[in-house]
Amino acid sequence: MAEIKIEKKKPIWPWIAVVLILGAIIYYIFFKDHEAHNENSIEIENTTSTH
Repeated sequence: MAEIKIEKKKPIWPWIAVVLILGAIIYYIFFKDHEAHNENSIEIENTTSTH
């Protein structure tokens, strides 16, 4: 009789966790940078409108 090798599937949840963590880091960097630009533009608008 021939042997049939049965391989267990590797878990996919570690890859899902890695993708979510990388996505969260990219999201944080993008919006943190975006907020910094907004604060600078608000300061510029306030200084020009006070004459």
